[in-house]
Amino acid sequence: MVDNRYATALVIACVLSILATVYLSVAVGTQHWYQYSSPTVRGEANVSELRSLYEEFMDGEFDEKTYSDTLFRLNGTVGLWWRCVLVPANANWFKETDAKVVLECRSFSPTQQFTPKYKEPGNHNSGEDMLRTYLWRCQFLLPLVSLGLVVLAGLIGFCACLCRSLTPTLGIGILHLLAGLCTLATVCCYLAGMDLLHRVSMLPDKVDGSLGWSLYLALISSPLHMMAAALLVWAARSHSQNYYRMTAYRVA
Repeated sequence: MVDNRYATALVIACVLSILATVYLSVAVGTQHWYQYSSPTVRGEANVSELRSLYEEFMDGEFDEKTYSDTLFRLNGTVGLWWRCVLVPANANWFKETDAKVVLECRSFSPTQQFTPKYKEPGNHNSGEDMLRTYLWRCQFLLPLVSLGLVVLAGLIGFCACLCRSLTPTLGIGILHLLAGLCTLATVCCYLAGMDLLHRVSMLPDKVDGSLGWSLYLALISSPLHMMAAALLVWAARSHSQNYYRMTAYRVA
């Protein structure tokens, strides 16, 4: 028999866990972690340069210097799996003042996620930047670990429900706590990596960068997982203490 307090705590923890998982999944799958605001392009020379950057961005080989410059100049957005730019929908390329723009995206393949970063982006002779390389790999792997921990916790919880037992609840709470820490570490790695990128690759004049809503979703999911973990741990510990007291009372 489960006390109403513990049942309520478990239900709230489940709701928080589901919300956190949905938020994190949406954040991982979208590209609005960081976005750039670029000035309006003027002049035929600039149009030709941007067209060249865009074509290299879409069809050229993967190169951090190339895609970063394109993101800076074409109101780009970048996430964990995607990099996107805003370009005119027609072929006239910025010749119309109010031309409709569309978001063109390219994904980071698993191989590209593990590509080394260099001290000077685009210059393979400058030596590997170990810190940026591992920050990038961590921001790719940690959210997957977080989601995996939540899935594992869900499977254990489902089995516990079938067995009508609260014994695994403490372990489920710990898994949620680790998931929340992994999500928080993902955001920290991403912000640190972007800061280091901007130090070695200066933004052009009048180009501003800002955090996007995808990053905020990931940031919100971390405390939600931790609150779910706190409720689960409290329910497990309180129920355990109650159970032992009742057992001792019956024995006495």
